[in-house]
Amino acid sequence: MLDKTGIAKRIAREVQDGYYVNLGIGIPTLVANYVRDDIQVEFQSENGVLGMGPFPFEGEEDADIINAGKQTITTLPGASFFDSALSFSMIRGQHVDLTILGAMEVAENGDIANWKIPGRMVKGMGGAMDLVSSAENIIVAMMHTNKHGDSKLLKRCTLPLTGVGCVKKIVTNLAVLEVTEQGFKLLERAPGVSVEHIQEATEGKLIVVGNIPEMKI
Repeated sequence: MLDKTGIAKRIAREVQDGYYVNLGIGIPTLVANYVRDDIQVEFQSENGVLGMGPFPFEGEEDADIINAGKQTITTLPGASFFDSALSFSMIRGQHVDLTILGAMEVAENGDIANWKIPGRMVKGMGGAMDLVSSAENIIVAMMHTNKHGDSKLLKRCTLPLTGVGCVKKIVTNLAVLEVTEQGFKLLERAPGVSVEHIQEATEGKLIVVGNIPEMKI
């Protein structure tokens, strides 16, 4: 199985030269650390930053430079800062090529639930609903099961939805999956993880075609 860093490294391989990318809080924020050095990527944060770099080294943090998850970040040469109105006009205007989000649940039809667990206090949904409604390409970074071992890839989401039919690909600690009209199509498996293990951990319909290769990290 992969850890959170392994998930981020695998998703970094999906980032292409020239992309404008928005990273959600949690595992997605790690992706910026592992993008190839030979490509140019602009990371956008909905709190008003364009041109985010990797996390700072310990002792080099600037408390005034943060991402949407309130983590300290670095910025690359040419980075810019602006208000939330301009930031969300970028998002709603579909100027972001790739959005990478965490999730608590994803349904086999591409629905995503990632902002609220009933009964728990939350500060708000943040920019998640704007991101999922505006992005053409959404990749979810998540653990395949919860701490009780129950699948988080479901036939239908049980938590309040963030978006409907919007997720294109999922990278978990067990697998890479594509969301299709027929269900979750298994594309790759984590090193040492069997197809049978992935099937047992997936409540939604899992489509397995041919020999499934191991991920390359």
